[in-house]
Amino acid sequence: MVRKMSTNTIGKEMSEKLYKVEVDCSTGLETRTELTPEEVTEHEIMQQESQDKAAIIEAAAQDKADAKASGIEKLSALGLSDAEIAAITGA
Repeated sequence: MVRKMSTNTIGKEMSEKLYKVEVDCSTGLETRTELTPEEVTEHEIMQQESQDKAAIIEAAAQDKADAKASGIEKLSALGLSDAEIAAITGA
């Protein structure tokens, strides 16, 4: 698990540090360790990949909705009633 924590020291700017938390399930003991620069880089890469995948999924869903709306519009232009379009498309 990675946690972001803000620290504030008097006279210094507030900064965010990333920590990994390890929990010993048998004792419940939590150990918090600041991420190394390499781990921070890996975390940032994984975050970006996740955001990219989410954008692709969202774009695909929007494309599907646009195609459906376009198809319904074309069926309507051919003279089909709303009931007939609903029967064909399941909408």
